[in-house]
Amino acid sequence: MLISRITRKFRELRKKDGKAFIPYIMAGDPNIKRTLELISVLEECGADIIELGVPFSDPLADGPTIQQAAQRALDEGVTLKRVIDLVSELRAATQIPIILMTYYNPIFKYGEERFVQDAATAGVDGVIVPDLPPDEASNLMKHARERGLDTIFLLAPTSTDDRIRKVARASTGFIYYVPITGITGSKLSLDASLGTHIARIRNFSNRPIAVGFGVSTPEDAAEISGFADGVIVGSAIVKRVGQSDGELKNYLLSLRDAIK
Repeated sequence: MLISRITRKFRELRKKDGKAFIPYIMAGDPNIKRTLELISVLEECGADIIELGVPFSDPLADGPTIQQAAQRALDEGVTLKRVIDLVSELRAATQIPIILMTYYNPIFKYGEERFVQDAATAGVDGVIVPDLPPDEASNLMKHARERGLDTIFLLAPTSTDDRIRKVARASTGFIYYVPITGITGSKLSLDASLGTHIARIRNFSNRPIAVGFGVSTPEDAAEISGFADGVIVGSAIVKRVGQSDGELKNYLLSLRDAIK
């Protein structure tokens, strides 16, 4: 069985007792050229895996920051096909694991089998589709398994044991845990329950667990890394895309240093 770059990265980090830093940016915000530059900056600042957003007109799981980034990318004419082509371009320069975060509508219009084939050929390593639960993802999962593309599903504090079991079975690469019942960019309030919830998920799966949604400060990242295998930071990075590379790098390095 083909071992994905995502799985290899988590195994490599586990051997060193390390945790994954997984930054998110919106592809095409403010343009494709800048996205190429930003990916280089993210890797230079210690990113282990990169989550690349695909712009969509109705991003129901995202807050204002990522909604606005998606609109800027759409105004630039960025499509799912253009994002896949972007990953193909990147593979000439980097082998960092790349995950596409997209809604189901663009995949449906593209065609599930064609999407998986083109994404895997381009060098995409995994896909997150927040509005496609595993119960309805059997066809996408089938094609993904055939091409070695990881499918990553979400769990929340409200997830039942049955839901955890389903997501654990369906997820490859890692399980994405959302510690808040809200949208991206919502204020994160961490308490002792985080460790309890993650421990509960580990009763059902030995896959790595990464935590995202609402993570913005080095303090957040440090606390989460004490329980999880990876920390995902999105809106707080997207807000800083317009800053100078020096300011952005300082912020990224502060997150990297905080993640144990």
